[in-house]
Amino acid sequence: MKVFRVDITAWTSSFKFPNLISGFQPTLEVPPISTVLGLINAASGKYQKYEKLKIGYYFEFGAKQTDLETIYQIESHEKGYPKNTTKSNVINREFLFNSHLFIYLTDKEVVDFFRSPVYSLLLGRSSDLATVNNIEEIELIEIHNANKIKGQIIPFIDNYLPGLIQPLPKYFTNTIPRNNLGTEAYSVISFNASDIQTNINAYQDTLPSGKEIHIYFHDLDFNKYYE
Repeated sequence: MKVFRVDITAWTSSFKFPNLISGFQPTLEVPPISTVLGLINAASGKYQKYEKLKIGYYFEFGAKQTDLETIYQIESHEKGYPKNTTKSNVINREFLFNSHLFIYLTDKEVVDFFRSPVYSLLLGRSSDLATVNNIEEIELIEIHNANKIKGQIIPFIDNYLPGLIQPLPKYFTNTIPRNNLGTEAYSVISFNASDIQTNINAYQDTLPSGKEIHIYFHDLDFNKYYE
């Protein structure tokens, strides 16, 4: 299968657990689908509805550590609108260093957004600035019973792969407040996990580093949410 591989790096990244609001803030070791779709939105300069999108991605990092971070908490009115008062707090937040994301896309129009991004690309917080290093068209070989699925999130139902099991939204609405779209349970499998024998059909790629990985493709269609 011919696809486009978008090579993105960032010095730091952080992917929040969706149900943790206060206290220690750990990071997921793989970005959710919603984060990757947010990158595409930022690159395109507008909210995309993604009525049909085939997408895969692989993520790795050099190290994980914890740092102190000052946050500003804003109270809200009953209707959800923020008040004009804030208070500061200091929390411990995990972050990932030397992050590397490869996005695999079949739609050339979507790929072209990354050639000249409209807005800054972020891998998490506003300080986690990312850079597009390279975009190339490559050929992937289909693999049956893939055993090198890692650095990815995989739907838990019907696959049941070991990893951190976490409910994650696929996307968000562009309303205020935003609403989750397509939340389901995923296996979050870090890039440094052991090889896992699966019954999944995936696609083989060899990264520029020489590492062989098997890419799972998500078929996304949010059209029903906008009808």
